[in-house]
Amino acid sequence: MSFLDNLENNLKSLESQEDGKDDAERQRRDRESRRASAQAAAPFAEELKKGPYTAELFKQAARVGHGMRMKVHIAWLGSTLRLEARERRLELRPTPDGIIAAYLENNQETRTHPLDLKGNPEELVREWLSGAA
Repeated sequence: MSFLDNLENNLKSLESQEDGKDDAERQRRDRESRRASAQAAAPFAEELKKGPYTAELFKQAARVGHGMRMKVHIAWLGSTLRLEARERRLELRPTPDGIIAAYLENNQETRTHPLDLKGNPEELVREWLSGAA
């Protein structure tokens, strides 16, 4: 191997090490950002999981869904609460600014709006199941 080939290989090796360091730094910043966001949303997630609004939401979803002859499936995905009925989904997502209600149809998000946990869950369920956009 000539001197120039050796020098070129060394330069390529150094460049790839620098790229790896940049990637590692970006990944570290992304992790820290996600962690800070999750910590800021934690109080809202806790209220969503354990608050009286959610218990009433479950009752109303079953009652209204039954009246419309729809089975409402409920699942927790991490801190997100998902309600599903036929092709419709309602996701309640905790964020650092509060809880966001996201309406999805056929796996496409149609709209979102902030959710007030002091409001009436029956109105939310009726709005979601009626498909009002």
